[in-house]
Amino acid sequence: GCDSSLNLTSQKATDAVDSIFRSLRDIARVRMHMKQFNSIHNPGSNTHQASASYKPLLKQVVEEICNPDRPDPVDIEHMSSGLTDLLKTGFSMFMKVNRPHPGDHPLLIIFMVGGVSVSEVKMVKNLVAAQKPGTQVIVLSSVLLTPHSAIELLFAPDRLQPDAHI
Repeated sequence: GCDSSLNLTSQKATDAVDSIFRSLRDIARVRMHMKQFNSIHNPGSNTHQASASYKPLLKQVVEEICNPDRPDPVDIEHMSSGLTDLLKTGFSMFMKVNRPHPGDHPLLIIFMVGGVSVSEVKMVKNLVAAQKPGTQVIVLSSVLLTPHSAIELLFAPDRLQPDAHI
């Protein structure tokens, strides 16, 4: 609602910041329903608060997919691609059958709705190369984010149909 810094008022700035924090709280509320990937912040312990760290969601997901000791993934769903996988998925509802793991296939396709940055693509490439060599990874996205476009999306009035010219 402010096209220039000359028209910026304290109220407009407060409203913009409140809107951003409302969006962040909404994202946190949605992620609370996830069992494994519900936070990107590790607060550390009471005695070692300096060990607090940030771990991006995309990194958590790729590490889980590439984990060699992989337990059955909780928040990641495997999409059946053939008759064998379809039968395994169907029987897993009635019997103790291991569902296919997303990391079992030599091709990993990741699609990021809302955008992905070049540094995130590089991080995925490096993680897969280090933890699951020989796996081909394809990262797709609705848009390639730049620092400028990411900030524009934060301030977009309708984030599902942003008016940011990306």
